[in-house]
Amino acid sequence: MKQRVIFGTLLIALVVVGINFVEFKHHDETEIKESLLSGYVHGAFNELNPDAMAKTFHKDFAIFSEKGDEISRYPIADWIASTRKRKESPDFDPAKNKWEHKFISVDVSGKAAAVELELHHNGKHVYTDYLSLLKFKSGWKVVAKVYNEHK
Repeated sequence: MKQRVIFGTLLIALVVVGINFVEFKHHDETEIKESLLSGYVHGAFNELNPDAMAKTFHKDFAIFSEKGDEISRYPIADWIASTRKRKESPDFDPAKNKWEHKFISVDVSGKAAAVELELHHNGKHVYTDYLSLLKFKSGWKVVAKVYNEHK
């Protein structure tokens, strides 16, 4: 009888811990998605909001892409400056700058996360992005991006 009580108590404890873990992980996924919507989807694409980008991306962030057999690195400071310049251009038309997004996956493991995100423009799938994030005291920050451009 004593073993059943111990087993039952242990089982209940494991269920409670499991539920708390799932809720904690779900909270991180929600926080990551909200951050990416604000500073990435809207910040870098729809609204061209450099201030939102600066909050979402770590100061050492870079986009990494292949150039032949070399790796090209595009730092966040350059991307933010380019975004600011595009938004200030008299040719910028917010009505033509509407991007749709689709989260394919959000994988969280402790203080590290990986997100696969699709971006569509004018009904066409343009990019598949792979974003790496780390959780700092200030919250989740995007630290790197690699992507595929669908042509």
